[in-house]
Amino acid sequence: MIEGDLKARVSAPSVGGAANQALVRLIAEELEISRSAVRLVAGAAGRRKLIVVEGIEPDRLMLRWPGLRV
Repeated sequence: MIEGDLKARVSAPSVGGAANQALVRLIAEELEISRSAVRLVAGAAGRRKLIVVEGIEPDRLMLRWPGLRV
């Protein structure tokens, strides 16, 4: 399991879950995986989110975002 902070900024408003959907889309596009592999599991209403990414090796995440801790 990888833990760490990843800062992201989306331009979608935080109304009706639009910002959360934009964040999931952004992460999926950056990792070149399907949106269904990226899930928001906590923090839907807050600034800090917990995201689960399935179907990707930790090494690939570390290559994309080296600041994450293993």
